[in-house]
Amino acid sequence: MTGSENLPAWDLKPIFPGFDSEEYRAAKAEAKALAEEALVFYGKSQAPAPPDEDTGLWLANALSLNDRMGEYFETLGAYAYARYSTATRDQSVMAELNAVEELSLPAKKAEVLYRNALAARNVGIEKALADQPELSAYTHHIHESLLLQEKQMSPELEDLAEDLARSGADAWSRLQETVSSNASAVWDEESGERKTVVELRNLAFDPDRSVRSKAFGLELGVWKTVEIPMAAALNGVKGAATSLNGRRGWKSALDKSLVQARISPATLDALVGAMEASLPMWRRYLKAKAKALGLESLAFYDLFAPVEKKDRPLPNFSWDETREFIGEKFSSFDPDMGSFARKAFAQNWVDALPREGKVGGAYCTDFPLAKTARVLCNFDGSFSSVSTVAHELGHAWHHACIVDKPYILTKYPMTLAETASIFAETIVSESALAAASPSERLPLIEMHLQDGCQVIVDILSRFYFEKAVFEARRSGELSPGKFCEAMAQAQERTYGEGLDPDKRHPYMWAVKGHYYIPSLSYYNFPYAFGQLFGLGLYERYRQEGSGFAAAYKALLADTGSASAVEVTRKAGFNIERQEFWASSLGVFERQTGEFERLVEELA
Repeated sequence: MTGSENLPAWDLKPIFPGFDSEEYRAAKAEAKALAEEALVFYGKSQAPAPPDEDTGLWLANALSLNDRMGEYFETLGAYAYARYSTATRDQSVMAELNAVEELSLPAKKAEVLYRNALAARNVGIEKALADQPELSAYTHHIHESLLLQEKQMSPELEDLAEDLARSGADAWSRLQETVSSNASAVWDEESGERKTVVELRNLAFDPDRSVRSKAFGLELGVWKTVEIPMAAALNGVKGAATSLNGRRGWKSALDKSLVQARISPATLDALVGAMEASLPMWRRYLKAKAKALGLESLAFYDLFAPVEKKDRPLPNFSWDETREFIGEKFSSFDPDMGSFARKAFAQNWVDALPREGKVGGAYCTDFPLAKTARVLCNFDGSFSSVSTVAHELGHAWHHACIVDKPYILTKYPMTLAETASIFAETIVSESALAAASPSERLPLIEMHLQDGCQVIVDILSRFYFEKAVFEARRSGELSPGKFCEAMAQAQERTYGEGLDPDKRHPYMWAVKGHYYIPSLSYYNFPYAFGQLFGLGLYERYRQEGSGFAAAYKALLADTGSASAVEVTRKAGFNIERQEFWASSLGVFERQTGEFERLVEELA
């Protein structure tokens, strides 16, 4: 890597020039006006439709209004959050984020009224969908809305819940982000150099075990110093979710999550069953990695350790090399996808530079009004970091494939949201593996297994942890120690003998921001779904060749219009059977066998 001086910050000016700009103020004014219009329109539609009402026309007007309102509010919210996520200490940005959340309250109330109005017109709505082809594309959305209408409180209580969330669960969520993005430790006593938690976690990729161990110890120490506010935040988020889910008639947070993910209970059972059945294979991989590193067993801080030889290390990537590599590999699959990636790099869509006040990890966010997307990551030059950029640009490509549809039909579920990103990441990793020299093959295979281990084994531990927390939270708040205990038990169930039991990470509950999203519990199994479904699609691409690119784009375009079961069935898969997931896991099984063989040969 050539250093951090050429790493880009993203350019948000094409979305809005700034909070004080005329364009931003005009968008806020239009969003407010649309919400007010919706409140009046749906407020008049709460009673059953009069006999002379044209229900098809009413529905068309409602969908058009919702599409426009959704575009404005998502763009404003995404822009404010993008500004905040790179400057969590900036009070003016925090104030504007709060202002946008307050502005959106009438729109959320209108959504409640909209669902009630649909329910009041249920029979007429079904006839309109059957008779008017231009409305039929919204069928899944309308049926899902009717289901959610059965799981909502009165408009007054829903309005109160949204208002209280800003100073309640949402505030707890922001506390976790603010604390985790600014917490730091002294790295060098002599110089006084400090490293943030994000920087300490990035050192898990360092080839020097003493560096990894030191960073891990300091990271745990930092989490220890902030465990009380972090536990308070997690208790607040999960407590609020538990209370509201009960009020709304959900059997559990998982019950709600399945609906949000647009999958059936049978799908989740098949997925988790396949993940659990694969655990012995992953423990074999972890033991082989320990052997490759010359260790008796792996510590948590060894999970991301590179296995390449010191005299033959994998090359680091400069930002320019990353841009060219991803553009070339995407083009090998689909020239349009390659051109898209090059445009994203050329127009500074990616914020890559790690810095104080910037949140950790990576994400992609869409701006429907501007018909564009942006990517945040914390680039360190490793191939893993290159894969992360490809992963997030896969999300952006998904958005590009769906961007010209009506807003409502662009809202795909969590499960399918990870499909395009995993597919893009696989294109890059498989291309690198195919071109690798013999000395590079082992570390590249290991890197893919490393990522898979996180998405299958670690995700399963997070799933177990969250189930345990929701169960315990019903009886009262949990102490930091109880959260650590639940995490240790979850890691024991999944990593088992693959990790040293005395060197695991009890504070992963403080690390992962997904636990702190009030409206979205169990943001873990969708990653495993996306990983394995993405691999299934990639295997199909290997069989069909370049002609698959058009079918792939069509599949992505459908993801907002149907359930995950329906979308995947169109691709020729039955995701309610464990055999499908096991077949995708077979890719990792083959690579584990090769990795074990290569480790033995080198030994």
